[in-house]
Amino acid sequence: MNEKIITLNKRIEEKFKAIDQNPEVHLEGLVWAKPITYWDYIHTDALLNLQIQRSTEPDEMVFIMYHQINELLFKMMLWEIDQVATAEKITAPVFSDKLNRVSRYFDMLASSFSIMMEGMDVKQYLNFRNTLTPASGFQSAQYRLIEFASTDWINLIDRRFRENFDRNADYDNIYEHLYWQAAGKDHSTGKKTTLVRLFEERYKTTFLNKLKAYNHCNLWSKYKSLNEQERKNPDLVKAMRHYDKTVNITWVMAHYYAAEKYLESDGNTAEATGGSDWKKYMLPKYQRRIFFPELWSADELKNWGENV
Repeated sequence: MNEKIITLNKRIEEKFKAIDQNPEVHLEGLVWAKPITYWDYIHTDALLNLQIQRSTEPDEMVFIMYHQINELLFKMMLWEIDQVATAEKITAPVFSDKLNRVSRYFDMLASSFSIMMEGMDVKQYLNFRNTLTPASGFQSAQYRLIEFASTDWINLIDRRFRENFDRNADYDNIYEHLYWQAAGKDHSTGKKTTLVRLFEERYKTTFLNKLKAYNHCNLWSKYKSLNEQERKNPDLVKAMRHYDKTVNITWVMAHYYAAEKYLESDGNTAEATGGSDWKKYMLPKYQRRIFFPELWSADELKNWGENV
């Protein structure tokens, strides 16, 4: 037996004894284990059978797969963000690297909207979208978690209430004043739409828990916890600004232009499937959602979302 195998056997023995397991049992298990294949590891068959159409229009399949890809990317983003959020200590270079990874995912999403804008027949879209009511991309829970994980909750409060909002408010009150709540209400009655009611039935408890969990460990609070020298690290500041602009302007506007093409294709403005005022909900100049406000100049803040 060569020296490498002896060393490996010793490491295996140490590993399993450390967790009160018999290494011989695990080694024998390897004798009977099947070789791993790509399709088993990635679960290709399961993944490719998750696309279930609600209409007979072929281009609905593009729409479904595109949004499933979005959700997978959102999961990758949260995976990276949580490594920053849960780190006991983090340096500016590691922070920058993680943030740049997340930004690249959002950059990819922003550029990928051409798939939606050029990849579906308008007439087919307008036909199959009627089968989706009241569902909406508004109901992406992962996207809401990315927002919670990125900044202090005060920066997600509806801008009409943000300046004078009680910083000691309970989380139920905070939740009710998040910027996207306004898009889910019938303003003539004040009642929440079916879109939001269904969303809350499924996710409100999760959202409240995550608002609390990220209160002191979101990206912005982590940045502010760094020492002054690291906060001034040019690579980190550049990464923070790029992420903020990409998420809250570039990606949002790419989404907006894709929606505009289809919802205004016949010369009229169609209502979003969930019933929201999609223009005011999406446009950055209305929402003024900014994750890292102190990293922008007064002029940049004043003109946020303009000229795009």
